[in-house]
This record gives sequence, C-alpha cells and structure tokens, in this order.
Amino acid sequence: MTSKKLTLSLMAVYAVLNLPAVADEITLDPIVVGADFREKKLSQTSNAVTVIGEDEIYDKASQPLIEVLGATPNVNFSAGASKAKYIQIRGIGERSQFETPVNPSVGLMIDGIDFSSLTLGATLFDVQQIEVLRGPQGTTFGANAMAGMIAVQSNEPTKELEGHIETTVGNYNTKALGVAIGGTLIEDTLLGRFSIYKNSSDGFMENSYLNREDTNNIDELTAKAQLRWFASDKHTIDLNLIHADIDNGYDAFTLDNSLNSHSDQVGEDTQKTNAMALKSTYAFDTMTLISKFSYSKSDMSYSYDEDWSYVGEFDAALWPYMGFDEYNREVKQTDIDIRLMSNKNGRIFAGTTDWTVGAYAKSFDEKLERNHPTDYGAELNFDSRYKSKSVALYTQLDTHLNDKLTLVSGLRVEKWEVEYRDSHNVNVDNDEVMVGGKLGFNYQYNDTLLYYTTLSKGYKPGGVNAGATLSNEDKTFETETLWNLEAGVNSSHFNNTLKSRLNLFYGKRKDMQVKLYEEDTHSFTDYLSNASEGSYYGVESQLDYYANDSLHLYSSIGLLKAEFDDYTKALNGRAPAQSPEYQYNIGLNYQFAEAWTFKTNLEGKGSYYFSNTHDQKSEAYKLVNASLEYSNGTFSASLWAKNITDEEYGVRGFFFSNDPSTGYSPALYTQNGTPQTFGLTMSYDF
Repeated sequence: MTSKKLTLSLMAVYAVLNLPAVADEITLDPIVVGADFREKKLSQTSNAVTVIGEDEIYDKASQPLIEVLGATPNVNFSAGASKAKYIQIRGIGERSQFETPVNPSVGLMIDGIDFSSLTLGATLFDVQQIEVLRGPQGTTFGANAMAGMIAVQSNEPTKELEGHIETTVGNYNTKALGVAIGGTLIEDTLLGRFSIYKNSSDGFMENSYLNREDTNNIDELTAKAQLRWFASDKHTIDLNLIHADIDNGYDAFTLDNSLNSHSDQVGEDTQKTNAMALKSTYAFDTMTLISKFSYSKSDMSYSYDEDWSYVGEFDAALWPYMGFDEYNREVKQTDIDIRLMSNKNGRIFAGTTDWTVGAYAKSFDEKLERNHPTDYGAELNFDSRYKSKSVALYTQLDTHLNDKLTLVSGLRVEKWEVEYRDSHNVNVDNDEVMVGGKLGFNYQYNDTLLYYTTLSKGYKPGGVNAGATLSNEDKTFETETLWNLEAGVNSSHFNNTLKSRLNLFYGKRKDMQVKLYEEDTHSFTDYLSNASEGSYYGVESQLDYYANDSLHLYSSIGLLKAEFDDYTKALNGRAPAQSPEYQYNIGLNYQFAEAWTFKTNLEGKGSYYFSNTHDQKSEAYKLVNASLEYSNGTFSASLWAKNITDEEYGVRGFFFSNDPSTGYSPALYTQNGTPQTFGLTMSYDF
C-alpha cells in the first residue's frame, strides 16, 4: 500500500513539473551518454539510464563499484563474497556462483571490455563516468544484458599533459594510493594515459579464534593504459589495457550473524585479470566503420570455511563437522564487434533515417576445479569445462518522421552454441537462435521536454546445472525472454535549474530463470530452474535542483512490484529474491564558502527476500553519508563518513542447517553490510 501511494504521489508531482517549460536561457547539457550506438546528451536519451559522474565518484575509489551502483533506482546487489559483486536490476540478476556456469543477466563493460563475469576486478579510480542502463539492451549488447547494462568509462587521453594523484586513509586500516598521468606522446599523432591504484583494508570482520582482524581483508591493485593513435585525419585507433590483481580474504559468515568469526580455515576471494581492447574508427564521407576486438584472461579463486567454526568448539556428542570448499576458475573471453554507422550525409529514405548495421562474435571458455575436503568420509572434488560461442547480426534505424518525432527500430539475431563436460559424466551440447530488439518513439516537444516510449525484447540463454545430487530433469534449464515496455519524459524547468527524468515500466518474463538451492546432509547444491511466467512494473525518477550557484538538491527513487505469475503454488504471487519494493537516494551539495562544500545523502532500501528457496527477508534499512570537501582547483581534500549511524543490514542471506549447538535446526545466516566507515581522501591535479 505504501509503494502504491508513493507511486501516485510521484506521478502527480511529475504531471505538474512536466508541463511545457518557458525558458529565457537554456544551458547546454554537459553529460553525454555513450553506451548506445550513438552518443547523445543525457536529456535526449530515451533510455532508462542513470549517469554517475566524476564529481560523484570522487572519494569513492576505495569503495566497491557494486555498492556505489546500489544507490541508483531499482539497482540492488548481493555479496556472499569478500565484497559485493553480483548486480540485480528490477529484481533480475545473479546472487552467487558455485559449481554451475553462469551467464549474467546484467552486463558490465569497462573501457570496451566485457567484465560481466569478472566484477571483482572492477574499481573506481580514474573513472570519468558510469552509465547504468535499466531494462533489456538486446539490440546493443545481446545475451548478457537482459536486465540491463553497466558501462564504466575511464578518463581518456588528452592533448595537454594532465596528472592526478590521490590517497585515502580510513578506519579498519584502510589505505589507498593512486596515480594517473596522460598527454601527448607524439605531437598530433599519439596520446596516452596511464594509471595505477593500490587499495587495502583489514575489513570489518574479526576472527577471535585466530586472533586476527584481517581475515576478510581487501588487497587490490589495478593498472590501466590507454593509447590513442591518429593514424590519419579519418582514422583513429584506440588501445586499452587493464591489469587487475585482487587478493582478498574471505571470512564473512558466522553462526550468530555477528562480526566475530570463529573459523579456523580462512578462505579467499581472488581474481587476476589481464585484458585488452583494440578499437578502430574510420570515417568515410557518408558513414563510419567501427571495429572492436577485446580479449581477457582471468584466474579466480573463491573459498571458505564451510562450518564457520574451529576444531573443538563443540562437544563431540553434538556431531560437529569440519569442511572447506574451494572453487578455482580459469576464464578466457574474446569479443569481436564490427559495425557501420551512417552520418548525416549517409541517411537513407530521402535523408530521414540514421542507420546502424553490425556483426558480433564471442568465445567464452571457463575451466573449474572444485576442491572440497571434508571430515565425514566424502571427497567432493569436482571439475568441469564450459565453452560457449555466439555470433550475431544486428541493425538499428532512427527514422525522423518530422522535426520532433523519431521512430527507433532495432533487431538482433544471435546464434548461441554451448559445450559442457564435467567429472560427473554430464555432457551437454546445445545450440539455439535467439532474437531481441526494440521499437520506440521519441517526441522532442521542445528543447526542454522529451517524451519517449519503447517496447523491447531481451533474452538470456539456457544452460546446464552442475551438482551430483540433481535429478536428470534439473540438469538443464531453458532460455528466458523478457518483453519490456517503457514510457518516460525528460524535462528541464526554470532556466534549466530543475532537471527531471521520469520512467514507468512494465515487463513480462517467459521461462523465467529462477535460482534455487537444495540441502542434504552437509551438502549444498545451487541450480537454476524455469518458472513459466513472471512480471514486474514500477517507476523510476531522478530530480536535480540547482537552487543557486551554491546549493544542489537531488533525489533518485525506484519503485518496483515484481512477482511470480505461474510457477509453484508456494511462490505464485510472491516477489522474486532481491526485489525490494522501494529504493531512494536523497541528498544535497552545499558550497558554503569559496572552496568548501558540504555533501550529505540518505540512501534507503525496502525489505526483500534473500532467496527463492525460503521465506526469509532482509530488514529495510537506511544509510546516512556525509562529507566535507575543500577544493582550490588543483588540490582537494574530502573528509567523509559512510553509514554514520552504524546501521546493521544484511547483503546476503541463506536459510539452512549449520549449527551443532541447536541440533542443526535450520536458521537464517546473513552476511553483514559495511558498518560505519570514515576517512580522508586527498588529491592533487596538475
């Protein structure tokens, strides 16, 4: 009822705000969105998109990318790892990975490189902009963007020599240092930019048995290099290199859900990635040829103490057990994307239509070795290999029906082939053809008002479940499709001092992929199943009000109603996991002196189910954050605090049997979110 009232209130407010605005002076929109085929100003973008700019990212370089994304409308996250690394948009997305190969529902691109399965390696230093696209991106990105896409863009090379030095210190022994430098390497020919960032923290867990405070530590090193070669007046070549060395500890769950661990076998959560992207842009008289090639190789290890206790903690009569679980993965991925895009001189149909046509190919290879020694007579070691190949053809037409109305039509056809082998003698070969696309209208009423509506289709390929305890029927699951309808308005009022984006959406999911798990004696198996149908609808709003040169007020609100429409009797009508009914982020930036700015925001989220397998829910929570920033143009210092009230909240939850002292009665076990943190970030630009 609360969410319905809030929805009606928001719609009423926007009905007033979005009347045609009369403006004497229009300030140009400085924000450009580049994740779609054609770059557009944010105010002219007919996507449900949130842009997190460089000024918002400052002082967040040491924070997990996924948690920063969680402040945007209808974007949620879950941990179950050293830090949050699983993203959900509108209740769709993964929450964990064990034996089963995963095709992400939410894509993540960093500088043109696909990091959708490598989110632990995503960091925020020297990042210019993050674009969060909600809803199916089937035409542009294909199979791994059914729920949406996150595009991270680092600062690009410039002709002028530029440098940035940044350091952070904080509680929990947090220390970070980053350096970025770029400029002209060869006059009028070659530009470059290089950055390196080291981030470490003991983490907020304590292990009283081992007498350590760093068993859930953060230890990250990332390096980036960018080169831009002007091969000719018409030809530009960009090279991006990324190296990520993440060596985090993992000791996050306890039998009493506290921050005090008793584990005697500390796990780890590591990722070593080397990745590159090569992009060629050649401008013809009537069109542009863009060719992209990217490759990444990653070695990842994820392990944990299965019993969360130490030998001797429980009396033998309680039948305690000892177990340790380790997953080692090697992942290789290659992507090739070639497209032709018309320019203004190349429009077709009497000069009314911009066009894009392209071809895409991807190869993905994942090797898994699971080491699972136990003390109850079972060696549950396991290995598998999952290989997929896909090729796609796509096109999009932007037809300008008149000066104000544009018809957007897109289509993508993708052929997907999968080969899977494991040590349980499961052999699965599968191939299928999937189709996605969109059809929409944009109506530019005037310079300050854009209406749009879009019907889009996304898809996510089926796959195979690992796990010796699963029946043959549960070994595979089917492809999911999502039909999504959006209607929105972007507007600007009062000489561009008030900017708003409002989006209403409805989605229908067919053969909805549902994450479940089953528990046997000291055995936990997760797998994917299919519900016949699911649906969601909701509202997303963003407001920015610049009251004067000193005060900026903002809000972002997401309302979501998601449910299973046709599945099991127990779940019909219930919301899927990770689908809070509301999220909000409300704040202000106030420059109270020439070089001083005070920032504060309130970030909140409603309750949601932790899993589709049980009825346990998270608690609703709100986080208060604030910072005091000094900046004179070259030197900046930010004294910041996150979760000032030290709110307790869970970011992952399981319901099963693991505590001998209760007779192994099922209970809810949660991983805690980040408590109160504070620190000082200083930077120098030259």
